[in-house]
Amino acid sequence: MKHPIGLQPQSGSGLTMLIVALFFGSLLALGLKIGPAYLDDFTIQEALEGLDGTDGLSRMGPAEVRNLINRRLSVNNLSGFDAKQISIEKNGEFVVIKVDYEVRNNLFGNVDTIVHFQHEYELKGQ
Repeated sequence: MKHPIGLQPQSGSGLTMLIVALFFGSLLALGLKIGPAYLDDFTIQEALEGLDGTDGLSRMGPAEVRNLINRRLSVNNLSGFDAKQISIEKNGEFVVIKVDYEVRNNLFGNVDTIVHFQHEYELKGQ
């Protein structure tokens, strides 16, 4: 059978289309499962970076800084994050904040995703 110029017969099969659909469907499911973890981490980073330059930050103790962080996180509706995963140390006039945590999500069946986040901030108050 002769085809018009520039047109070729379709060479893909139903199996190929199914495999492609499953692949992109899996990527979409993975993105929907781990995407919120990255958005929450971005919010945590913004909340902690926003502490830089806070009045009296260098005079605050670790418990006061932790309360300040908890208030910022609750305003941003991050109730699932445990502030105990934040360590706060004083280094002269600087406050060193270290965040180290992981987020686990069930993908399907017995397959889970684990996303690990680790940040360190050296902040100075006014």
